[in-house]
Amino acid sequence: MSHTEPAPSAWTDGGRGTVIRWDVAATSLGPMLVAATDKGVCRLSFGEDPAVLAERFPKAERVRGGGDFPALLARIVRAAEAPGEIDFTDIPVDVAGTPFQESVWQALRRIPKGETRTYAQLAAEVGRPGAVRAAGSANGANHVSLLIPCHRVIRTDGSLGGYAWGLEIKARLLQREGALLPL
Repeated sequence: MSHTEPAPSAWTDGGRGTVIRWDVAATSLGPMLVAATDKGVCRLSFGEDPAVLAERFPKAERVRGGGDFPALLARIVRAAEAPGEIDFTDIPVDVAGTPFQESVWQALRRIPKGETRTYAQLAAEVGRPGAVRAAGSANGANHVSLLIPCHRVIRTDGSLGGYAWGLEIKARLLQREGALLPL
């Protein structure tokens, strides 16, 4: 019986031993950078220069497109354009963080489309109700926008809070998902 080691994460040792396929797609939200390993999507961002991949994953082999990547990219573009119509919860992600960050990211993936949670609710969901600021920091440390839907987290007062790619994109994603927005 042979034992195969699991594929390394892009986030381990600068991506050593991984192939990262990537491309930039034009969307109505602006250019969207998507990068993925065999394990899953490791980077999804808006308006970000692809050169960031060399900074984040200096030891990975970075390849533009190829293989099954164009189909994945097309599906993610559809998810950005019509998130209420496309189920993308089964698209795997390749992320690594502290145990707390990873628990927050898993909780984010459980928030249904069209709903929001507050930072306080998110902290309570992961069993750390007093860690509201830490939940916000973990939310902000998310490297895979949209698929780990950090845009679904708002402040307790109903305001949008922050979003790495700008509040306009956050508001547009929430509108597309049918979430109620503050007046």
